[in-house]
Amino acid sequence: MSETWTQHGKVRAREGGGALVVEVDGLTTQAKYYKPLIYEFFRKVWRGARPGWGEFSVEIRMEYVGDPPWLDLDNLAKAILDAIKGYAFHDDAQVARLLVERQAGERERIVISVRKLTDRLMSQSRQG
Repeated sequence: MSETWTQHGKVRAREGGGALVVEVDGLTTQAKYYKPLIYEFFRKVWRGARPGWGEFSVEIRMEYVGDPPWLDLDNLAKAILDAIKGYAFHDDAQVARLLVERQAGERERIVISVRKLTDRLMSQSRQG
């Protein structure tokens, strides 16, 4: 994966190795905070690949320090999927696999990884 990050404020992203990785520094208990923050990053500064067709896997990891914040992970997932729609994929109905988790980390942040599934599934069916 490329080590070149595109950054604007608290959001940074990079592409490489078949994945789009987005990181958001800091945490808040308001999931609705993340949608405009991430959306504005993509709208204003992101110049990566165009959205794709097919099925995608999205992994969202909320890392915290100390006690975990009171934040509903389902609301967080919805806000993030809405924010990256139109940039990682055309519609969030294309998300065939979604993993959302909370775990202790070295710093407070949210890490989003988006990967296209179609190619991987095709190679698995050829092997089977």
